[in-house]
Amino acid sequence: MKTLGIEQATLDACVRESQGERVLVTRGGRPVAMVVGLAGLDEDQLQLGASDKFWQLITARRKQPTVSRVELERLAAARDAP
Repeated sequence: MKTLGIEQATLDACVRESQGERVLVTRGGRPVAMVVGLAGLDEDQLQLGASDKFWQLITARRKQPTVSRVELERLAAARDAP
């Protein structure tokens, strides 16, 4: 992450730099904004990234227990067995 003081930051510089890494803008050494590049993202990715409902689903899923690949394959094989 690159840090720029607001005194030295221009919109053009922030946008340009943000395509490679996030840019943290500070005022008096304190964070006031973050610029994140979006080049290469499609409309669906932008919609999901800005969706509160999507992030609530992700948060809920991360709280659920995980299953190893071996266990998942075992469960799938058991489900498909005659």
